Amino acid sequence: MAASTPTTQTKSAKTIYQVEPGRTYPLGTTLNKDGVNFSIFSEHAISIELLLFNKHDDLEPVEIIKLDPKINKTFHIWHIYVKGLKPGTAYAYRIDGPQNLQGTGHHFNKNKVLIDPYAKGISNALWNRLNAIGPEDNVATSMRSVVIDISNYDWEGDSPLKRPMNETIIYEMHVNGFTKSPSSDCKHPGTFSAIIQKIPYLQKLGITAIELLPIFDFDEKETIREVDGKPLKDYWGYNTHSFFALENSYCANPQDKDPITEFRDMVKALHKAGIEVILDVVFNHTSEGNHQGPTINFKGIDNSIYYHLVPFAKQYYMNYSGCGNTVNCNHPMVVKLIADCLEFWVNHMHVDGFRFDEGSILARGHDGVPMLHPPVIWHIETSETLADTKIIAEAWDAAGLYQIGNFPGYRFAEWNGHFRDDIRRFVKGDPGLVGPVAWRIAGSADLYEESGHLPINSINFITCHDGFTLNDLVSYNYKHNEANGEHNQDGINENLSWNCGVEGETDNSEIDALRKRQIKNFAAILLLSQGVPMITAGDEVRRTQKGNNNAYCQDNEISWFDWNLVEKNAEIFRFFKLMIDFRKCHCNPSLHRRHFFGGEFNERGLGEVCWHGSKLFSPGWHDPNSRVLAFTLGGFEGTADIHVMLNMYWENLEFEIPPVSGRGWYKFVDTALPSPIDIVELGQETRVADDVCLVQARSVIVLISK
Repeated sequence: MAASTPTTQTKSAKTIYQVEPGRTYPLGTTLNKDGVNFSIFSEHAISIELLLFNKHDDLEPVEIIKLDPKINKTFHIWHIYVKGLKPGTAYAYRIDGPQNLQGTGHHFNKNKVLIDPYAKGISNALWNRLNAIGPEDNVATSMRSVVIDISNYDWEGDSPLKRPMNETIIYEMHVNGFTKSPSSDCKHPGTFSAIIQKIPYLQKLGITAIELLPIFDFDEKETIREVDGKPLKDYWGYNTHSFFALENSYCANPQDKDPITEFRDMVKALHKAGIEVILDVVFNHTSEGNHQGPTINFKGIDNSIYYHLVPFAKQYYMNYSGCGNTVNCNHPMVVKLIADCLEFWVNHMHVDGFRFDEGSILARGHDGVPMLHPPVIWHIETSETLADTKIIAEAWDAAGLYQIGNFPGYRFAEWNGHFRDDIRRFVKGDPGLVGPVAWRIAGSADLYEESGHLPINSINFITCHDGFTLNDLVSYNYKHNEANGEHNQDGINENLSWNCGVEGETDNSEIDALRKRQIKNFAAILLLSQGVPMITAGDEVRRTQKGNNNAYCQDNEISWFDWNLVEKNAEIFRFFKLMIDFRKCHCNPSLHRRHFFGGEFNERGLGEVCWHGSKLFSPGWHDPNSRVLAFTLGGFEGTADIHVMLNMYWENLEFEIPPVSGRGWYKFVDTALPSPIDIVELGQETRVADDVCLVQARSVIVLISK
């Protein structure tokens, strides 16, 4: 939709570039051989100036172009075409409009220099966050948007992999933390390029997808506080300000190499290795924070549109996110922003999926009340562009909206917090959980089946970036967050953890052996469960955060993957690897079904699933003291049957084994045994001759039929 107006323009007194009216869409910048089109939405602005800089770190613009609302505005979209501009051009905006914070929530201030929400590149070389707060001019210390040419890249035929969700095994990692340690031996540690160097490790482990903590541009310079004279900063990156631009610090050399190219190189290399890329995206709030925060873009572009404001005091922000502000996700133009963003990362960056942080905020309407059919969620759900893209919701927010099992839409998978909590309690020895644990192992049909969902709607996990690592889950009863500088008041208090007898590190070999067994128990249950398993990077080698369960500000050894652990804890890595191999091998249909269990029986008389306790067909659903569960998965079409025995009691118990007509049972896993006989290579299983099996205290045994 072009503006049908003359080409004469009102320009700055110092005219360098020729300009034309420009086009409304696409929003952001659009390059062609002759110049650049600029387009930005603001419903309530009364004037907009486009600032052009010779270099991204120039203190002043080389030209200021004032947009004429009669020529450069169509409805609420301002647009202009500037001839002669090339990729790499730095630009920004000044936007003026009404200022009535309390009454209307308008936050316009023509002194503030604003970046483009659709910018594909951002420079923060001059950025000073404090100078973006208050009414004063901040042109000399503002961020700059950068015009990026996204068309010039050789994908070599690459495209998103479109792996079926039920065959997916997710590995959650932080781009920086995965390789930042000197022990990684990477050429450019902490970058997209370094991940490429670690692809052989990921292939050996066997995961099928990496889920990256936020890689959209955030303010990594923000100092949260100082502890012992050292500044703590936003490390995880859950404070996005630019949804189309990459975090520059994750690029090996952002001044010499385009971050977009380096990211694409990583995606292409991972795809060649059969590994998908899922992005953790944060649309629920932004880096601009509350009423005391800086003006970076949305506040100054149209504050009352982009954010939820307190109804009778609109200078303040509703804080459903727990992070200072909340994005008004279901305003039509915000819906468009989010949809355009996702489709950009799929179409132009070949991303395979997204995980939506505090996804329940996407369900809130303009008044903050949850909607039955939220436009943004259903747009994502029904987008043809995103039809083969994995979409995962953290189905809760900080204001108490908890939607596990009833998140809007059908395709959205959910981080299943019930799985995490029930399995944690069961493995640490809490009684009376066999019913809930059976539901979790079976894909959480109690949460999903009635509403028409499937096992693939459940993302099963024991740990994630937020909370204890798996090693710390079996090593600490209490959080130890003193290094965060908040007097150990941050982070959750109830971790459902058990330290196995000693708090923290120990040289007691018996306790260490028990901790290893518990880690293997968790890994076995996770990878034997229906749904989609997610592993946190480093859990497979006992990565520790020394009991810190909220390392959001720790850009140091607390958060970094220590690659020395790969050799030190090789037996744990081996266990994870072989369990992943087992899950892949027994995929049809035993371990990752597309549908919930039904009532079919195979030719040996075994059902799709049958539940037991230590006695066959006696699971003890209503036994308040039970700490044991067993189950049999009948194999179909010639595949092996699987029998699993879980003894989370502190004494050894004998379990009955079901008969299997025409076949025998063979032991694949026994977590009570030392490595390497705790788990064997596929095909090396040993025959179990008796109809009972001794399952040692706090251990898991897995049998297959042959």
